[in-house]
Order: sequence, then C-alpha cells, then structure tokens
Amino acid sequence: MSENKKIEKIVGVKGMNDLLPDDSALWELFENTVHSVLKSYGFQQVRTPIVEPTPLFARGLGEVTDIVEKEMYSFEDSMNGDKLTLRPEGTAGVVRAAIEHNLVYDGPKRLWYAGPMFRHEKPQRGRYRQFHQVGAEALGFSGPDIDAELIMLCQRLWDDLGLQNVCLELNSIGDANERNLHRAALISYFENHSDILDAEAKRRLHSNPLRILDTKNPAMQEMVNAAPKLLDYLGAESLAHFDGVQKILRHNSIPFTINPRLVRGMDYYNRTVFEWVTDELGSQGTVCAGGRYDTLFSTFGGKPTPACGFAMGIERLIELMKVAGDVHQPSLCDVYLVHQTDEGQMQSLVLGERLRDAGLDVVLHCATATGVGSFKSQMKKADASGCAYAVIIGEDEVANNNVSIKSMRSDIAENNQISVPFDAAVDYLVDQIAGTGDDSSCCDDPNHIHINH
Repeated sequence: MSENKKIEKIVGVKGMNDLLPDDSALWELFENTVHSVLKSYGFQQVRTPIVEPTPLFARGLGEVTDIVEKEMYSFEDSMNGDKLTLRPEGTAGVVRAAIEHNLVYDGPKRLWYAGPMFRHEKPQRGRYRQFHQVGAEALGFSGPDIDAELIMLCQRLWDDLGLQNVCLELNSIGDANERNLHRAALISYFENHSDILDAEAKRRLHSNPLRILDTKNPAMQEMVNAAPKLLDYLGAESLAHFDGVQKILRHNSIPFTINPRLVRGMDYYNRTVFEWVTDELGSQGTVCAGGRYDTLFSTFGGKPTPACGFAMGIERLIELMKVAGDVHQPSLCDVYLVHQTDEGQMQSLVLGERLRDAGLDVVLHCATATGVGSFKSQMKKADASGCAYAVIIGEDEVANNNVSIKSMRSDIAENNQISVPFDAAVDYLVDQIAGTGDDSSCCDDPNHIHINH
C-alpha cells in the first residue's frame, strides 16, 4: 500500500444507528422507568434470540404482509443451509419460546421483552432499519380485563415519563369468521371502486384487503372512509368483549377514541387492537401498538392459548421525551478527583477506591496525550461532569495528609471549600451527599444526587 494513500473510513450500516453517551442517560432513564412499571404489574422478563427461523415470521405474520414481503433481513446459514431471519418484531419469538418451553403449563404468564428489531425500510425520523422495542405479552388470559390492564399500564408509563400528548385509539377486528364476512364485503366494495384504487391497493385487493383501510393515499381517503366497517360484522361475543374493554377504561378514566379503520399489520391479531399515537413526531405518530392474538399459539403448533400484548418503539418515545423537555441530564458521578504530583495521583487512586467501596460514583482525572493538565482545566472537567463535590489532592494536601473538598452544587457559594483529614474524607462525603437527598430545597437542582447503598 502506498504510504500516501488515504485509508478509507468504515461507517455504520445505513439506518442502524449508534447510541452515543449524550443520549445513553436518557435511554437508561426510559428503560429503568419501563422496568419499574412492568414489575409493578407482575410482568417477568424473557429474552429470545435476535435470529429466528424464517418460517416463524412467514407463518405468524402472514405471507402477504409488508414485513414478510419486503422488509425482513433473511439469509441462509452457509454452515447448514438453515433459513434464518433477523427478528422484525418480538411477539412471534416469545410465543415460540412459550410453546417450546411449555411456559404456560401451570397457568397464565405475564412476560416482557426488550431489544433490537430489524426491518429493511427507508430510514427516516422514528423509522430505522435497526430499531428497539419494549413489549409485553400476557399469555393465557381470555377476558377483556387483561386487554384493559395492558392499556392502563401504558398510560401509567406515559405519566411516569411525563408524556402528555399521547392519545389512545381503539378498535375490534373480531374473530376469523367475522373478518371473513367483512372481507367479502370489502372486496366487493373495492371492486366497485377499482378506478380509484392505486397499484398497492389493487395488489392487496384479494390477498389482504383489510390493509387497504390503512392507506395513506389522499386520493383514496373519501372512498375508504365509506367502506364497510368491521364493527358492523361483529357477533355477540366479540361485541361483549369489546364493550368490556371500554367499560374498564371508562371506569378508570382512560380516554380513548374508537377508530373503525384501525387494523394491525400482522395476520395474527383478533378482537381488541389499539394504538397510542401522537402528533409531535410528524408522520411516525404511532409510539405503541398492540392487541389480542388468540390463534397464534395454534398457528405455531401449540395448544390453543388466548393472549394479548403490545410493543412500543423506544427511539420514538425517546424523541417524544426530548420534545416534552424537562429532562435533566444525570450527573456523571458523585465525586470528581482532582490532583497534582505523582504522590497526589497515588492518593487519589486510593481515595477513589474507598469512596466506591462506600457506594459513591467517582471519576478520577487521568492524563491525556497533553498531560494531566492544570488545576483550572481539571476543575472545568469536574464542573462538566455534574459531580456534587470535587476532591483536590495537590502538593499541600499531600504534605498535610488531608484533602480539599469543594461543593460543585449551584446553590452553594463558589468559595465553599474546606480541608478534611485524608482518612475522614470518605465519611464526610458520604454524609454530605446522602444528606442532600433529605434536603427538599435542592430537589429542583439537576445535579441533585440520591445515593443507594
């Protein structure tokens, strides 16, 4: 290779994004909140592989769905010829695992999952080729109460995250025989308006006419709005189930809108379907979607098992949290160690370990290519870390076997710096930092620290 030849940079795959430190704290806040809410409803985590057999999705989602036809990352294992797919969604894998490991043999289960999903789509805001979801699956429950509970769980999550402009749309797509009657009526209706159908609608007409109702083509909207409504074809049991869901939501003051055009992109859904939508994210307005899928277990060869669940897009919800604002960036540490001289560095390393033993988060200032840096430059780093206290160990501190401790909180005077014996520093800092958690006057401080020992 020529010495002057420039080495080409390798960049990430289009639509598969890096999560950088500036955003990781916000993701952690979201994930911790989700985990807490799910636990409060009795959900247990399940982790399934990113790669699954391709037939799992072809059979479960439907051969004529957009996901199976256009979006799946599928490949053949060169080692053994297996046909494999990067998972495009989470429900199919959870149901496969539940059947394979007989998870519901001793009764219903509430399960949740989180992780990356993969679809080959045109990347845009809120829509990526690798994206992340959190999902919940309630397996073995047949009544409308679990449908409503999942929706109420979502509402609690929005409240805990401080999201306000998220609205619930609700519908029922009935059972298979009811959808068949509606399907026949739809096909007849659309055939009578074939001059208005676009190419995509004509392609779907006999394979999946229900998806035509979800068209975004403005030229078709008036015609689609007048199409036969599935709600008019529901039998007594489906109507009773749907009425039960609505009754529970109203009793718990969960507002919703019935959207008769709301359908799901996967074939496995039946009866209750719902979406949480917002107008804050442009065209990608759905942040959470779900519903009931009572036939999926038998589709995969398992014992018939009623089930209901949802999945939410983490990237879209993170964007919504940013739009909502009022999200304080968590501090990097409780204590930042500033030092000069070799002996000061050694003392800082010892003190850092003692502070960590006591349960504090500590960052030690380390040398870069330009050296350790002056006290002034180190204090700038300490300030940027968001720490509660900077601990300074310089030549004088080493000589006197003490440390200088400076409060970095905004409500403390800038000259608030004291000297503490080296061996007393840990107890002093633990007491000071733990004490800030009991001081209501600093609750609005973005650098406010809570320590869990």
